[in-house]
Amino acid sequence: MAVSRDSLMSLEQYARERTAFRAQVLAHKKNRSLALGPNITLAFEDELTVRYQIQEMLRIERVFEEAGIAEELSAYNPLVPDGSNLKATMMIEFPEVDERRRWLGMLKGVEQRVWLQVEGKARVYAIADEDLERENEEKTAAVHFLRFEFTPDMLAALAGGAALSAGVDHAAYEATLSPLPPAVRDALTRDFA
Repeated sequence: MAVSRDSLMSLEQYARERTAFRAQVLAHKKNRSLALGPNITLAFEDELTVRYQIQEMLRIERVFEEAGIAEELSAYNPLVPDGSNLKATMMIEFPEVDERRRWLGMLKGVEQRVWLQVEGKARVYAIADEDLERENEEKTAAVHFLRFEFTPDMLAALAGGAALSAGVDHAAYEATLSPLPPAVRDALTRDFA
């Protein structure tokens, strides 16, 4: 399920195909994004979304040497789900700087309070920021990387058509989306194939 070296385009090929590829990825992402209340969004990653991020980084940094490409693959492939989990980028979004600063202080620990739930099963809370700490004594970060690990029983229930819900249960911010829209649920459950 990881992005392979062979799946990446050369810089020249990517320059020719970027517009069409970007449109494909944006359409794909439509059913992989969840708004949890007005200020938290989860963008669920998969091979295609991560491949796009890698292609963009290679383009921006003008990387064409094998060592540099391998470095980007190594940095981004941990964001691809591996069959028993879902992985998401969580963005905390407030339009005004002062408001955002205040809220990031109040939302310390929110990344640990984001959950997914298969119908009839226990909530699965996010495992956050396995690559590096993104919170300090004063505030949390505006972006976190989350992994939701599912049991075989949960995966079987999803394969059988069980609903999937999502939410946040932090003291300063609560939101629930139950159940997820069918198109989103279906897109996410394909990550377990």
